[in-house]
Amino acid sequence: MEVIYTGLRQTPEQIVSAALQEDADVIGLSILSGAHNHIAPRLMRLLREKELDDVLVVIGGIIPEVDIPGLKQLGIQGVFLPGTPMQAIVDFIRAHVRAQPALAPEGIS
Repeated sequence: MEVIYTGLRQTPEQIVSAALQEDADVIGLSILSGAHNHIAPRLMRLLREKELDDVLVVIGGIIPEVDIPGLKQLGIQGVFLPGTPMQAIVDFIRAHVRAQPALAPEGIS
């Protein structure tokens, strides 16, 4: 996996722009501020507008369990709470990321 870290306090517009420029397969958000119900709807709307509906979106951080169904309804596929083992997140991403087309050997098209 190649990871591109865009820094702290990125707006949904900046996140979607980076995903578009980098042809991202996954967007991972870490939100500790409680702003997930503000950021996630805007992010998912922008992804649809840019026709990036196939980008896997996962979120982790301080997220009350009562908010998880709403996040999933928006299209966020993975929600990870504090204490989730990193391997569980990696396994989830590998299992849910869109399949990449196989590259043809050189000279064959």
